[in-house]
Amino acid sequence: VQLQASGGGLVPAGGSLRVSCAASGGTFSIECMGWFRQAPGKEREFVAVLRSSGGVTYYRDSVKGRFTISRDNVKNTVYLQMDNLKPEDTAVYYCAARVYDCGNLYRLSARYDYWGQGTEVTVSS
Repeated sequence: VQLQASGGGLVPAGGSLRVSCAASGGTFSIECMGWFRQAPGKEREFVAVLRSSGGVTYYRDSVKGRFTISRDNVKNTVYLQMDNLKPEDTAVYYCAARVYDCGNLYRLSARYDYWGQGTEVTVSS
């Protein structure tokens, strides 16, 4: 499975951006899709996850109500819609996939089997 992230860019605070993650390389049987981000000088952190089982989503507290993760099974693509962006959202955003359900360990990057190359999001103040 290959993941290709895209859609990053420069946006003013309060603006919106949608990043995408296209999966290829086989049957789209991924059960767990996540987004992580890494700001300069900081560790990679969990942002959001979509579990195919029941369509359940989880978000880190700081993005709840502002970010929405969704999936288009026809296009084999996962999206992260980001609204009301803040300067602290500035980071490289990575998509990640796991063939099997993440269970309750979806926040752990080691839980995922495949990673995209990252797309940079910069929010100006």
